Amino acid sequence: MNGSAPPTGAIFLDRDGVINRNRDDHVKSWAEFTFMPNVLESIRLLTATGLPIFVVTNQAVIARGLASEADIAEIHARMTAAIAEAGGHITHVYYCPHDAHENCACRKPKPGMLLQAQREYGVDLTRSFLVGDAWTDVEAGLSVGARSILVMTGRGQHQFAQTWTRFPVRFGAACDLADAASMILNALNGQQPDAAPRLRRAFHLALNPQELNVL
Repeated sequence: MNGSAPPTGAIFLDRDGVINRNRDDHVKSWAEFTFMPNVLESIRLLTATGLPIFVVTNQAVIARGLASEADIAEIHARMTAAIAEAGGHITHVYYCPHDAHENCACRKPKPGMLLQAQREYGVDLTRSFLVGDAWTDVEAGLSVGARSILVMTGRGQHQFAQTWTRFPVRFGAACDLADAASMILNALNGQQPDAAPRLRRAFHLALNPQELNVL
């Protein structure tokens, strides 16, 4: 743990599908990396909370020989530089280089990367938030007492039902990182992060299509 300050909460962000667009063939270089809309502004707003922000990402492309650790390091260096230029700050990027069959301790849904941040930065995980686009992200956060938020970008819209089956009512849901950031800001002001208003409205209209305005 760095210094003697009391533990503080943190914000953990998955990478692919939350910060940048997913690719069917995976993001293997900076040339293939594209920020999702509104991400840079969202991270700037989250940075203003004073909480450390960590990226926690599974990168099995390394184990599969699709990208080297140097390739991933370059992506993360350029990503954090772009975030800094926009007024945000990433405290540290943690990545798991292993494939699922290796049964490591760091690949989500295991919370190894969160626990590493706890050890290295004195983070109070029970006062933390995790934003991801898969049930594995949600489980990693919940397993250490963090508040998990599933976004509908990336794989989120396809994994919502599976995530709900595994963790009913135990996670928040948001349209994207901008919505998740709003939920986190509200939670820091004492509100429970369950679902972003924009997402609740989308679900309501899906169940009540007669309320849709016809232009």
